[in-house]
Amino acid sequence: SYSTTPERVLLSRPVLQAAVGARHGVLLVEGGQVYSFGELPWKQNQTSSVATEPVLEAVLSEQRIVFVAAGSVHSGVVTEDGGMHMWGENTHGQCGLSGLSVIPNPTPVGVLDSEATPPQTVKILKVACGDQHTLALSAKHEVWAWGSGCQLGLNTSTFPVWKPQKVEHLAGRHVLQVACGAAHSLALVRCLPPPQEPRNPPQDKCGQCHQMLYTMTDKEDHVIISDGHHCPVGVELDSDETTSSKPASEPQNESSPYPDEQAVKAYLKRLSDHALAEHTTKTPSTLHSAQVSLRHNSVTPMGSALNNLVVSCASAVGERVVSTYEALSLRKVIGYWVSVFSSFYTVPGERVEERLRQEEPMQGKKSSSLGDIREEEAELSRRLSLPGLLSQVSPRLLRRTSRHRARAIPLAPGGIPEADAHLPSLQTEVWSWGCGQEGQLGHGDLLPRPQPVCVKSLNGKEVLRVAAGAHHSLALTAQSQVFSWGCNTSGQLGHMESPTTLPHLTKLSDGIRVWDIGAGQQHTLLLADGDCIQPILYYSGQQVKEVMEQTEEEEQTGEYTQQPVLLPFCMNLGYVSSVGAGGQTCAALTDRNVMGFIASLHELAAAERKFYCKLSNINSLLLQPLLKLGMTVCVWLLQNLIGRLGRLSQLTGQNSASLTSFLRRSRDIRGLVILDDAHLFLDTYSEYCSAVGDLLVMGGFQALVKPCHDVFGKGAEVVQKLSECSEEGLPLADVLAHLFYLPIKHLHEYGRLLLKLATCYEVSSVDYQKLQDACSKYESMALHLKRRRKEAEYTLHFWKSFPGKMTDSLRKPSRRLICESSNKALTLQNAGRFSVNWFILFNDALVHAQFSTHHVFPLATLWVEPISEENTGIFGLKVTSPEESFTLLASCPAEKAKWLRSINQAVEQALSGLGHDGIPPSTGVAQRADPPISRTASYTFYKDSRLKEAMYEGRWVSGKPNGWGVVKWPDERMYTGTFKNGLEDGFGDYVVPNKNLNSCDHYQGQWKDGKMHGFGTFRYASGEIYEGSFQDNMRHGHGMLRSGKLNSTSPSVFIGQWQYDKKSGYGVFDDITRGEKYMGMWLDDQRQGNAVVVTQFGLYYEGAFSNNKMMGNGVLLSEDDTTFEGEFSEDWTLNGKGVLTMPNGDYIEGSFSGVWGTGLKMSGSYYKPSLYDSDKEKDHALKLGRLAVHSEEKWKAVFLECWNRLGCDSPGQGQTTTAWDNIAVALTANRRQQRDSPELLSRSHHKTLESLEFIPQHVGPVTLEVYHTIRRYLVKACDTPLHPLGRLVETLVSVYRMTYVGVGANRRLLPQAVNEIKSYLSRIFQLVRFLFPDLPEEGGSLADPPKAKGGSDPAGKQLESPKPGCVVSSSALLLPVLLPRLYPPLFTLYALEKEKEDDVYWECVLRLNKQPDLALLAFLGVQQKFWPVTVTVHGEKQQVLSSTKDACFASAVETLQQISTTFTPSDKLQVIQLTFEEITQEVLALLKQDFLWSMDDLFPVFLFVVLRARIRNLGSEVSLIEDLMDPCVQHGEHGIMFTTLKACYYQIQHEKIT
Repeated sequence: SYSTTPERVLLSRPVLQAAVGARHGVLLVEGGQVYSFGELPWKQNQTSSVATEPVLEAVLSEQRIVFVAAGSVHSGVVTEDGGMHMWGENTHGQCGLSGLSVIPNPTPVGVLDSEATPPQTVKILKVACGDQHTLALSAKHEVWAWGSGCQLGLNTSTFPVWKPQKVEHLAGRHVLQVACGAAHSLALVRCLPPPQEPRNPPQDKCGQCHQMLYTMTDKEDHVIISDGHHCPVGVELDSDETTSSKPASEPQNESSPYPDEQAVKAYLKRLSDHALAEHTTKTPSTLHSAQVSLRHNSVTPMGSALNNLVVSCASAVGERVVSTYEALSLRKVIGYWVSVFSSFYTVPGERVEERLRQEEPMQGKKSSSLGDIREEEAELSRRLSLPGLLSQVSPRLLRRTSRHRARAIPLAPGGIPEADAHLPSLQTEVWSWGCGQEGQLGHGDLLPRPQPVCVKSLNGKEVLRVAAGAHHSLALTAQSQVFSWGCNTSGQLGHMESPTTLPHLTKLSDGIRVWDIGAGQQHTLLLADGDCIQPILYYSGQQVKEVMEQTEEEEQTGEYTQQPVLLPFCMNLGYVSSVGAGGQTCAALTDRNVMGFIASLHELAAAERKFYCKLSNINSLLLQPLLKLGMTVCVWLLQNLIGRLGRLSQLTGQNSASLTSFLRRSRDIRGLVILDDAHLFLDTYSEYCSAVGDLLVMGGFQALVKPCHDVFGKGAEVVQKLSECSEEGLPLADVLAHLFYLPIKHLHEYGRLLLKLATCYEVSSVDYQKLQDACSKYESMALHLKRRRKEAEYTLHFWKSFPGKMTDSLRKPSRRLICESSNKALTLQNAGRFSVNWFILFNDALVHAQFSTHHVFPLATLWVEPISEENTGIFGLKVTSPEESFTLLASCPAEKAKWLRSINQAVEQALSGLGHDGIPPSTGVAQRADPPISRTASYTFYKDSRLKEAMYEGRWVSGKPNGWGVVKWPDERMYTGTFKNGLEDGFGDYVVPNKNLNSCDHYQGQWKDGKMHGFGTFRYASGEIYEGSFQDNMRHGHGMLRSGKLNSTSPSVFIGQWQYDKKSGYGVFDDITRGEKYMGMWLDDQRQGNAVVVTQFGLYYEGAFSNNKMMGNGVLLSEDDTTFEGEFSEDWTLNGKGVLTMPNGDYIEGSFSGVWGTGLKMSGSYYKPSLYDSDKEKDHALKLGRLAVHSEEKWKAVFLECWNRLGCDSPGQGQTTTAWDNIAVALTANRRQQRDSPELLSRSHHKTLESLEFIPQHVGPVTLEVYHTIRRYLVKACDTPLHPLGRLVETLVSVYRMTYVGVGANRRLLPQAVNEIKSYLSRIFQLVRFLFPDLPEEGGSLADPPKAKGGSDPAGKQLESPKPGCVVSSSALLLPVLLPRLYPPLFTLYALEKEKEDDVYWECVLRLNKQPDLALLAFLGVQQKFWPVTVTVHGEKQQVLSSTKDACFASAVETLQQISTTFTPSDKLQVIQLTFEEITQEVLALLKQDFLWSMDDLFPVFLFVVLRARIRNLGSEVSLIEDLMDPCVQHGEHGIMFTTLKACYYQIQHEKIT
């Protein structure tokens, strides 16, 4: 029977999905079983081919089916795991199984991706069936097709296609849905919004052929960017309605789309790559925007060649939408340009019109599918048409800026990032292909399309769903409208528009919002929201005459519906959740409304759809027309509002789409985005509300009144109607405000409906709790936003009454009024009688307005405290800001409390950064009463003389910068570091630009009270570097200055004492260019006083300097010992009396003049001393060093600084306890710094620091044990520069090396070098005795000698010593610390001094060492009984033969050789002692009896050992020991042994070889 009223299909289980074909249908029920009904001619065993009752497809009972589809004569289903089964007619291959014309039962069809290696089975999500073809949508969102006809979209002309093949033209795009008509196909494709951040740096190369996409030519006044690249591999397709008269397959470029088969294969292979698929999707989104830019460009006058960029970009995208990896991802380039401009070009006036114009091309729809790309391109086109704008922008810069994008306010925002996963995209396109003779493809013609082509006119229409009838197509949009096109013979399109070859809206009365669609042979079924909660059905198309079929049908009179007709019986159906149609059948699925749950869901979805339509209408009917007008006032605020509205609107649209699909499938409340991502909605509403408030405060709605009258006429009915305002006769500005505050109502709606849903659940259930929480969140946000609206209205009201002059400067969009004192409730203390003082508290500042002036105090840097009333009797508040503090008097305690609370709350909010956008504090969280006294904020000073106009950003305490911060002055000076009480104090970094040198002075170091003070490094703009002490911004104390360009060696270095920015006191100046080193006294940057000068040519001068020149008495020696002693007048210039001595001892006495090294003029007497004239000779033996600076006078500043660090003003003056406190402070501070940046110190260093925190404590006299504790402490202290002693040692080492390395390595400086070390020792020892007052003085002995005989030695060994007890000496205590570091320069000087003697000695050593052992022993006169008989070589005993060499006394020889590896004299003496012990051991073993050495016996043996040890610089070693030996050792055992070694050295030199 053929029914015109719906009949229920009764099955044992609920139906989940119904698919209707030409004469049959397929039903999917819960549990995944499938039933068929209708005419089923392919079933062989049935008696009649018409199934009156649904038949279970038993073959599928094993499988769990999730999706069903029906074509004209075949069916398909998809299983849970992505498999596919087909059955029915197969003559055209539509079932995808080769060789069978009919397939009676569902049979699996495999979809195989043969490009993948190894070939993989493709998982299928959905399938769609047409007349002779089938399309499947894979899990990767690609389309596969099989069957016959051009509607497959495959690159083939041989049909049928038996095996599923991928539609390559859509490869890499994200397809959301497919639909099949009789002979055409539709696909809904998502355009990916452009990524906010390019994930990888933009590529400028073609993804296929790796040539540059864009070439950039830099002309003098502009840049030409050309995109003349044609990718040979790219797919061409025709793009615009204008060009579509050509057949689509014909390429529009010179190069053919597929040059050869190979390239196609390569290209397809590349496409299959996954990453690629992701990127490809970017291209389509640029397509439409490009045309916008083009269209737009006609608005602005054509400028310079810059427009090449815009035009060529536009054409590039418009005409060649390449579905390749990134063949033309224009997005990338646009990313460059837009970002550059948003930072470069911001002339406010211009921006205003730009943004407004930008809205024009949006074709009346707010959230277009193009996201911000369209806006940015439109903006780009406009900005680039300003001639010469880009001239300063270099290509490199562009590339650099592309990394971070300065986002302009998006008017049509792209996808909302966080919720992308949950929300459906509104940015979609419809693609169609196949036969077009009825216009069902929507391209405006009747031509077929063998490849998918984008339906241009639906771009930006936010299509959510497509449906295909036999010869017509439908598209459902997010705004609940339906576009239809194709065959309209029975009025199935629902409109009378022509041409029917392009999409047009179906005619539905206002307020009907469609949310599901179905298309059959010649009819259309629509599911919509009406006025009641229950959904309603509309029908258009062919009507039924006779009665012959079974399911749900209807009948009307007439052959042709001019517009969709309401089906009256739909109210009886209940809650319809989806509709379908096919052949001549319609199907509707309805839900049972248990406990009102379904009704509430429907209500929620309907409310959201309604709200989205509302927002879209506000945009299209109100905002777009206003923008076309080109307003001038408040324009950027309006733009901000439109941007935020756009974002809200888009979120709503996405949510409504999500809710609609939610109704169609699962009913699990947990999937609701509105619950899971509530924060997203709350933030969006809050931001939107701020934008409305800002516009309101600035009087924007008032300003909109005139444009509204201009556009909408006097009554502005459009506005009245949109605002749903019930009150009559409100001013238009209020109506507008009411209109823009409508979204707050919708939040209440959310709350109400979520509560309604919650009532369907058990109170104890999780779902109930979740709904309840969300409900309260939305409700509290709605209340919070209402409160903010009140604040904005209060502020607007205040501005209306406020005197006009100040309004302009104080009125800011985000500023809200909190309270003000116009009622004289708050006055200024000590104000004049006639002065006007008005205090206004905003949410970001406290304003003090006087008669004609006002002052603004930002809240972040405002401190307020109440003044106690007890003794004053006044209700006062003390207000402190960085540069002012004043007292406010309140009229009564209540006022005082009100103002105190208001200011504190406002400050707290300003600090937390919420401002007026704050999300309401969630209930139960108590707010702090008082904002913190210490806080981080930024402030610009306006009157402080030193900081005027400087901006400080950092920590504050009670109105003063305190803690870490940064100050930037307008002249680009900058200080970064710590502050104390408003002044720089502690460590800081200060940069002063130097315009002339195009560089900057840079100081890093310590500050005190706002001045450089303490140790620091100053790098001057000139290239000089000073490292050392500062005081009051001047170099003062010890420091080193390196001048000259920063190449590997600076041309000059000064190290020494400074006073008030000048060199004064002792210092060493190394003039590297002249090769001279000056060591002596300075005064006011000039050489003045005694000094020594050495040059790289070996000249040596010591004597007086005056006025920076050698003047007065002096001694000059040249390399060959020629000496002049007398008067000088200039550098190296002799002038006056003197004595000139030759190297051989001849001398001339008289007066001299001339420069040394050139001819000297002289008059005087020449003497040649005779050998016997020994008295005269004694007079002339020159004592060097008398005219040099005394070693105690050197480096006084270095020692003084150490004393200062210990808290003493001068050496020895101060408290020991204070000194220890200072040491502890220094170490702790350094430990803390090290904790913040651990990489500065090594681990061992860290351990040293830890151990130094224990101070050696003792009471009473120092015993040996205490002495060793002290010694160990000193070794550690000197090991770290963080300890004052270690700092001292480090500085001394560096000055010593500065003095005696390089040019300073002059043998004549040896005595001074040795004396300098001795003076260090005595001065450090003074410090040590200050820290350990109980330590005896130099040469004193320690208390209670222990029982063992003791001696003093740094290694702590107990040695024999003539005195009982232990002697304290600075050298024993400190040399081990100091000497190893000073050893290299010192030993070099010794080696130079002893060079001649050492050469003689060495020659003799080499000669004598040629002899074998026995011969040498005999030669040296060693007694026979001491000659070894056997020696142990490699553990074997061997006889000593006459040829044996280097075997006797070998261990003693080895021991003595170690003398060169030790540093201190005591260590060297230790080695000598061990050598003697080794010799004794060996002789004892030989004699097998005790005996005592006599010197006569011992000396030759020792001489043998010394010779065999072959120590190269023995003379230097001997002198070093002699000079620095501990005096108390000289007469002991060590003394004798050393004397023996010395004697050996001289003996070897004078050895006559016979």
